[in-house]
Amino acid sequence: MKKKILSWAAFLLLTFGGSQAGFCQEKTLPELTVTAKSNITKAVRESFEKTFPDAENQQWSKVNKNFLVRFISEEQKNHALFTKSGYLIYHITYGTEANMPEDLRKKVQSTYQPYSITRVAHVRQADRDIWVVNLETDKKLVLARVEEGEVEEVGNYEKTL
Repeated sequence: MKKKILSWAAFLLLTFGGSQAGFCQEKTLPELTVTAKSNITKAVRESFEKTFPDAENQQWSKVNKNFLVRFISEEQKNHALFTKSGYLIYHITYGTEANMPEDLRKKVQSTYQPYSITRVAHVRQADRDIWVVNLETDKKLVLARVEEGEVEEVGNYEKTL
C-alpha cells in the first residue's frame, strides 16, 4: 500500500509541481516501470467498464504490476489506476474552474482574492476526495489543495518574465 501511495504522490508532483521545500530535499522514489500496449486482465476490463461506462479514447499502459488508463469522459481528461485484480487505486479528473462544485470554488476564490482558478484536478482515492487547484495572477502562481472543506496552500511561486 505504501508503494501505491508513493507512486500516486510522485505522479501528482510531476503533474502539478511540488512545494519549493520538496525540491530542496533529496528523495529517492520507488522504481517505476511503464510498459506501453499492455494486455489488461479481464477483471480490470470489467471493473473499468462498470466504473466508467461512458469512457472514450482509452489508452492503457502497465505501471509496475498495475494498469493505468487515460481516457475522456464528459469532455474531461481522466486517469485511473487499477490493480491486476480490478481494484481501483485512484481516479483523477482534470478540468477547469467550471468543473468544481460551487461551494468549493467559492471557498477557494474567497481565500485567494484576486487570483483566478486556471486548472483543477479532482483526485479520488479510497475514502479521500481531494481537489488540487492551480491559481494565478499576472505575477504569482499558487497551488492549493482542498480536502474535507479545508484549503491548504501547497506551493507559491513568483512568475518570471
